[in-house]
Amino acid sequence: MTSADLDRRLAALGRPFRLIVTGGGTGGHTYPALTAIRTTAARLDRLGVGLDVLWVGTATGLEARVTEREGIPFKTVATGKIRRSSNPLKLASPANIKDMGRVPLGAAQARSIVSDFRPDVVLSTGGYVAVPVGLAAKFCRRPLVIHEQTVRLGLANRALARAATRVAVSSESTLPLLPDSVRASAVVTGNPVRPEVLTGEPDKAIAALGLTGFDRTRPTVYITGGAQGSVQINTTVRAVLPWLLTQANVVHQCGATSIEESRQYATQLPDDLRHRYLVTDFVGPELPDVLALADVVISRSGAGTIAELTALGKPSVLIPLATSAGNEQEHNALHLQQAGAAVALLKDAVTPEGLRDAVAPILAAPERREQMAVQARALGRPDAADRLTDVLLGVAV
Repeated sequence: MTSADLDRRLAALGRPFRLIVTGGGTGGHTYPALTAIRTTAARLDRLGVGLDVLWVGTATGLEARVTEREGIPFKTVATGKIRRSSNPLKLASPANIKDMGRVPLGAAQARSIVSDFRPDVVLSTGGYVAVPVGLAAKFCRRPLVIHEQTVRLGLANRALARAATRVAVSSESTLPLLPDSVRASAVVTGNPVRPEVLTGEPDKAIAALGLTGFDRTRPTVYITGGAQGSVQINTTVRAVLPWLLTQANVVHQCGATSIEESRQYATQLPDDLRHRYLVTDFVGPELPDVLALADVVISRSGAGTIAELTALGKPSVLIPLATSAGNEQEHNALHLQQAGAAVALLKDAVTPEGLRDAVAPILAAPERREQMAVQARALGRPDAADRLTDVLLGVAV
């Protein structure tokens, strides 16, 4: 079906389009779903069609706070978390057994919600809550689209893959990992990135953050451990900071728990270095502009971060979170390193010496930064939200 044919069918719908979204727990599952909702609403609005959306999640997950802030109708279902372990005996822990007992209740609640709402399509972005809702979509014969943000399918999407109408993945490298019976229904959309991330301006970052001491003839490094910060990254960076500041300007988002210690350390830097260093607990609305200013990013390698770095074409040094579910951050980091878009620091290599050895060649060679940027952009899909919207609307009409 062509895009024009799809638009004609949607315009003739004669009622609002009905969408159930499920997934959450973390920002990696929640924010792509939110971006998909916004993009779908905008697409339908241009056709004169409304959007009725219902998000099904957990009361304690990030999605509950996001939907309240965004004014999105929200319902909860009971769900259980499977605590993974390499030891099969530990999978039968009392906590796992207790949570597994909640699954039938959640499935019954989800079936009632889907039956009552009668969505045109259900979108699952992963997380434990997605399983009962996705299975309810299958039972109620509603189209189900699952979206995977990471290189490898997460547990929830793995459980739902065979029930899905379409499987949307973020990377070409995911396709060979899918079961043969699922591969035919798979489509590479990329991971939706908030549109504002793509519109940053370096000069706005300089003005908003007061970076008047920055030397614009030097590259700028943006260091982040995510919204909460990372003690591991902060400690490692601090050990090489005096050297790093001889090579570059640095914006360091360290998180609330490390901000006082980091500020105290900054006061001890020589004057000529201190003016090229900004440490802050959190980067908010300025983030798109900070990313635009950055020549190199040092960060974790969660799915959302990878999507932004590749959409923007940013060279990076990636330090995966060792405790990420299914070791997904390491897979993400290695995927970018193999493409020549990043350097991955894994496990024992996360030392001051390891970080310096990783970042020094990138800072020293503008041509290498440009080559890494080209490779990053080759992996990026800044139109991922539009692609995912096409899938959602296409399976529904």
